[in-house]
Amino acid sequence: MGYKVAVVGATGNVGREMLNILSEREFPADEVIALASRKSLGTEVSFGDKTLKTKDLEEFDFTGTDIALFAVGSDATKIYAPRAAKAGCVVIDNSSLYRYDPDVPLIVPEVNPDAIEMYKNKNIIANPNCSTAQMVVALKPLHDRAKIKRVVVSTYQSVSGAGKEGLDELWDQTKSIYNPTDDKPAKKFTKQIAFNVIPHIDVFMEDGQTKEEWKMVAETKKIVDPKIKVTATCVRVPVFVGHSEAVNIEFEEFLDEDEARDILREAPGVMVVDKREDGGYITPVECVGDYATFISRIRQDSTIDNGINLWCVSDNLRKGAALNAVQIAELLGRRILKKG
Repeated sequence: MGYKVAVVGATGNVGREMLNILSEREFPADEVIALASRKSLGTEVSFGDKTLKTKDLEEFDFTGTDIALFAVGSDATKIYAPRAAKAGCVVIDNSSLYRYDPDVPLIVPEVNPDAIEMYKNKNIIANPNCSTAQMVVALKPLHDRAKIKRVVVSTYQSVSGAGKEGLDELWDQTKSIYNPTDDKPAKKFTKQIAFNVIPHIDVFMEDGQTKEEWKMVAETKKIVDPKIKVTATCVRVPVFVGHSEAVNIEFEEFLDEDEARDILREAPGVMVVDKREDGGYITPVECVGDYATFISRIRQDSTIDNGINLWCVSDNLRKGAALNAVQIAELLGRRILKKG
């Protein structure tokens, strides 16, 4: 007997990707239900070789549903996630609503799988921010070996992280550059995104950080180790899919770059492509559609005693969102629910 799974927000970028990955990974589901807002009622979405028609989230009864993958914003999640959890359905939430709740586990399965036991507190599991998820997959095996003191990360985040509106704005503005009569002013982003970079993701906080930067700090501490110091600069770039990060790591102990490379080659969820030659690294275009987090440009930082630099790239719609959520569901199935 398999699971009954609901995908909430099935018509959005992440929701559609969740359906794709459930099918690709042959998740043991007897029934998959696509849920969306009333305005999307009846919209058809793909699930493997099947076509599903979306049902109305507002009217749906979660009783008897084993797992719900939520890919809607915090406002809708605040209403419907507790309703699902109360009905006995385990919620795996992709919004930021529950990430910082001490009673809700924030999980990247390759990094902190044991935290899944905490799901019983509220019947809810949180999925981390896309930029955090790929980074901690690389940090954890290195932290286990040499204890990380401090991380300095600069992100280069694709427009798909801002949803369909972000994708459309980059596409429309790019076309308009070559057609001066068809001006496309910034709407989703604060400035022109085509042929530009914007050092601003999410809202500004009192200390000058943006919320996206704060998320990387708080989530890395919760997932990996609260003692790690993290500082981030998050930048939106004119790339459709795939987040990149330049990561500088300071350790308590010396870690040789060759050993770091070997550790990462053996790490779950990581693919090392690191040749010191033209093209011997991975870029966002090459990671799209892949499950792995790719690591390149591993090298010693000679400016500090125990430092390593690396380049980290991942499909943000997959490992940064949908894939991680499905991996949490798989972990939940193996360790807790044990059906299928």
